[in-house]
Parts: sequence; C-alpha cells; structure tokens
Amino acid sequence: MPAIPAPRASGYTTTTAVPLYWASYGPGDAPPLLALHGGPGAHHDYLLPQLLRLAEVGGGRSLLFYDQRGGGRSKTEDRAPITWRTHVDDLAHVVRELGVAPLDVVGYSWGALLALLYAVEAVGASLPRPASLLLIDPAPLTRSYRQQFEQEFARRAASSAVRALRDELAQSGLRERDPEAYRQRAFELSVAAYFHDPRAARDLTPFRVTGRVQQEVWESLGEFDLLPSLPRVAAGGVRSMVVHGREDPIPLASSEAAAQALGAELVVLEGSGHVPYVEAADGLFAAAARFYGEGRGTR
Repeated sequence: MPAIPAPRASGYTTTTAVPLYWASYGPGDAPPLLALHGGPGAHHDYLLPQLLRLAEVGGGRSLLFYDQRGGGRSKTEDRAPITWRTHVDDLAHVVRELGVAPLDVVGYSWGALLALLYAVEAVGASLPRPASLLLIDPAPLTRSYRQQFEQEFARRAASSAVRALRDELAQSGLRERDPEAYRQRAFELSVAAYFHDPRAARDLTPFRVTGRVQQEVWESLGEFDLLPSLPRVAAGGVRSMVVHGREDPIPLASSEAAAQALGAELVVLEGSGHVPYVEAADGLFAAAARFYGEGRGTR
C-alpha cells in the first residue's frame, strides 16, 4: 500500500471547545472538499491514501479532513458526554473557522450520517448550508437498520472463512516472531467482516476507535430515524449522491431509502463491501467525478 503523504497544511482549530486536528491536501487555490471520517470515535487517516484521489475530481479540489472530537489527534480529557449534537456543533465551527465555501461535503460511513444530521440542522437554522453531499456507504439511517447491520456483521465475523483466517494466525507463531506484523494481521481480521473479500482488509490503513465516544454518540441517537427529515434537505437545494457497496453488511435498503428521500442518485458498486475506496476504487471515483463534474456548471 502506498505511503500516506504529508499534508499541504495542518493545524488545530481554535474556535471549538476542544482543539480539533485538521489536515489539508491538494492545491490550495482549488475549491474545497470537506471529508468526514467514520466511527464515531475514529480518525481521518484510515481514509488515506486512497481517498486523496478525490483531489482530482471536478477540475481539482483541495481536500480538508479533521479528526472528530474524542478520536485520533482530537482526543480530550474532558469527560463530558460526546453526542451527535456535539459533532454537529463542531462541524459548524470547523466550516466557519476554516472558511469552507462552497460547502461540498463527502461523508463516509458514520461521517455520511453526520453530514446528514448537519444538513438537516442547517436547513432550519443559521448554519452554513451544504451545497452538496457525497455519501459513501452511509451508516444505517434508522435504529432498525442498525440492528440489521449488527446482526449481519456478527454473522460474517463468525463465518467459516473468517474463523479459518483467525485459526491460521493463531497457529502461525507470528506473535512471537514479529509482534508488529501480528498486530497488523489481528487488525485486518477485526475488520474483515466489512469486506466483500476478507483478504482485502490488508489494504486498509489501520485505525483505532475510542470506545467511549462511539458508545456515547450511538446512545445519544436513541431510537433514531433520520429518513423523514431528509426531504427537507433536498428541498433546501442540497445536491446529493449515495454510493453503496453491494456486499456491505449495512443494509442496501438503508441507502436506497436515503437516496429516495433526498431525490439523489444511488450508485451500487458490485464486488464491494463497506470499504469501496479499497475494493471498488475505480467505480467510486468515477461516480464522484461525474457528481462533481455535473455540479460545476450549477454553482
């Protein structure tokens, strides 16, 4: 896997309650594209280096990433609960402080759900309104779909294919011979159920999730159902595209319902699970190029 290049610029926010680490890639004079990572409680760099190809779409983009509160280089000792509203408020501050305009947002997994939560709030408030949303394998948009995802993920994690890979690692002696290689392989097996081909997990940059943050955010959503609110986003003039891997453990029906509610195109990528930027990169970036290419003339 290619190395992750150094960002063009980076730093920490000063207007958020907790300093949030941000990093920018691509030409500084190009229109910005704000990317939201998954989790909750993870950090942006596991989207790299693959997602840097987004710098090539729409005639060239400046990519901006940040580590959401509680994860990566935005960890905090503050024990106040981190909720979905915390993340929406942080996102608004990031957009204003870093001058992200027009506000084109690409969200992956939980980051796509965060983008939608923000868009719903922005349409009815004085927040900067998104111009467009590219939603890549969005996290489930209802509690029911999330329960279906959890069941399917557990089934895949317990499958004979993944069990065989775990047994192979346990018997390999790698833990004693090469602890670093063992940790890498153990990480790959921990996320293998997200992939159409479990072996493709080796091409995903390792990451950590802060469990407390993940639990607090999902608990704050309660028995959530975002779908009834999405037509307001479309009515507010926000362009959207939804991309979903055919073999994602997250139900395709969740993304189908989201696309319908948003009046958005749904792109289903064959041969891909939850991580299309690894398993179906050409299809993903072709869809992104079409989406942003179409949008250039509508600004």
